[in-house]
Amino acid sequence: MAQQIVAELAANVWKVLVAEGSPVAAGDTLVILESMKMEIPVEAETAGTVSKLAVSEGGVLQEGDLIAEIS
Repeated sequence: MAQQIVAELAANVWKVLVAEGSPVAAGDTLVILESMKMEIPVEAETAGTVSKLAVSEGGVLQEGDLIAEIS
C-alpha cells in the first residue's frame, strides 16, 4: 500500500525536489512549502519510490491536499 504525504497546512509549493519514479529514503526532502514567509520541508516518512507526485512549483495547497505517494 502506498504511503500518502499530505499538506499539514495551507501553503505554496516553493520547490519540488523529486519526480515520479524517484527512489527516496526515509527523511529525504520531497518538496519545500512556503507559508507566512517560512520554508517548510516535507520529508518522506519511509523509503520507497515516488509513485505519484501531485504538486508542481508555484501551486497552492490547502490542509489535507495530497503532495505525493510513496510505494
